Amino acid sequence: MRNPKDFLEQLFHIAIEAAHPKPAMAKVLPEKPKGRTIVIGAGKGAAQMAKAFEELWDGPVEGVVVTRYGYACETQHIKVLEASHPVPDPAGMEATAALRNAVQDLTEDDLVIALICGGGSALLPAPPDGLTLGDEQDLNRVLLASGAPISVMNAIRTSVSTIKGGKLAALAKPAQVVSFVVSDVPGDDPAQVASGPTVASTSVHDPLQLAASYGISLPTAVIDYIRQNGALAVPDTSNATTHVIASAALSLEAAADFALRQGVTPHILSDAIEGEARDIGMMHAALAREIVRKNRPFQAPCLVLSGGETTVTLGQDTKGARGGRNTEFLLSFALGIEGVEGIVALAADTDGIDGSEDNAGAFADGSTILRLRDMGHDPQAMLNAHDAWGAFDAVGDIFAPGPTGTNVNDFRALLIL
Repeated sequence: MRNPKDFLEQLFHIAIEAAHPKPAMAKVLPEKPKGRTIVIGAGKGAAQMAKAFEELWDGPVEGVVVTRYGYACETQHIKVLEASHPVPDPAGMEATAALRNAVQDLTEDDLVIALICGGGSALLPAPPDGLTLGDEQDLNRVLLASGAPISVMNAIRTSVSTIKGGKLAALAKPAQVVSFVVSDVPGDDPAQVASGPTVASTSVHDPLQLAASYGISLPTAVIDYIRQNGALAVPDTSNATTHVIASAALSLEAAADFALRQGVTPHILSDAIEGEARDIGMMHAALAREIVRKNRPFQAPCLVLSGGETTVTLGQDTKGARGGRNTEFLLSFALGIEGVEGIVALAADTDGIDGSEDNAGAFADGSTILRLRDMGHDPQAMLNAHDAWGAFDAVGDIFAPGPTGTNVNDFRALLIL
């Protein structure tokens, strides 16, 4: 293969194409209602989902969606708002109010279409009376630095939110709510995507016990609120129907099919891998070395694909941290294959942004760490400082395709030649 990086980039774009919601949405459109059609939505790809719905829907439509700053696109009838991610801001509070207003005073003849994708949780801050936006911001920062699984973070967020966990769907009664969900969570549970504003979770947890189990130090204001008022109740969402229209599984399968047609044997490890990003990187490196050296468990040449949502535990000192879970995974992976020839890898977030910088991820091979050392860098120290972006920027292997308009989480591809 003349240019393995080009091949891996092709695979990424094939995976993204499979995650775009329009074709899947077209298959499950509901019947037009007697009354109004109201669109609401939240997430990094919400604007693109709104545009796709307008192109598909044969009838009048109105509504509002919120997306991350810089992720908007032009729509005809549905208003697109922008707010902060991953830590909410006042614009998110205004967007939450706009979505609430959009579903007020509806009738059973009206239809609400909810367009939900990853990132929506931070874009819809909605603290109850007794808590403030500042309290929700503090909560988000603590959760993001905790390294806890997304399901744990969402359970805690939902317990002190007046819109998450199906509460937005409940506000729309008696109108029917049909949700189209682009899943970015392991297992594709729609209640976990954007903390499920229109999908109530079937699992109920004590948020304080959950936090204690994962060693999460919740903000004092949040603890005091829960102790005094209890977690917000799970609402009745019998008026809601949900369709998961895109997921990591479908994207990995599309990439695997493309690779096979190019004569490269693909193997999908899992679409739901969770855990500390650097640990998952070490595991993938061990697998790649085993294939190169012993032709097991797969024979080279081959392609190893995986997805899911890893985590990065930052701890208290976040000074100098640059990057996200995909670049952290890849720097750990690169350390594990240092000096090994015949391995080229891409790890990237399918929404186009991995963590704190403007890249989706990066490329790595057996020379990555050697090149860093030659430049005077200490790769292990950079990993320990969570400066994976700095490492890959130094060697010129940053992958930055820009916002993709969808989000089905981590995409990892290891090409073993």
